[in-house]
Amino acid sequence: QVQIAESGGGLVQTGGSLRLSCTATTLSFKIATVTWYRQAPGKQRDLVAQINSGGDSYYSDSVKGRFTISRDNAKNTVFLQMNSLKPDDTAMYYCHIESPLHLPYWGQGTQVTVSS
Repeated sequence: QVQIAESGGGLVQTGGSLRLSCTATTLSFKIATVTWYRQAPGKQRDLVAQINSGGDSYYSDSVKGRFTISRDNAKNTVFLQMNSLKPDDTAMYYCHIESPLHLPYWGQGTQVTVSS
């Protein structure tokens, strides 16, 4: 089975930065699409950023220009660089991996809290 490890969450002040990491044990990581979602209390789970096997990326309007998603296939890792953080960014951030070779997998999440 696939194991996913998320890290990099924490508590920062408005305007600060965090870098989230998502590392997976699947051998098919190179051809996987990786998506970061987030969910705040009482809110739905929303897509934040996505990167496919070709390196094409997508961002939600709320984070565009502030967040950058990237991948290092040699390390089986996707990063989410989050700059200019706002209190509205406070949420649990989840990594989601989709591969043609196995079922989709969710990470357990890493908490991001932005204080005002």
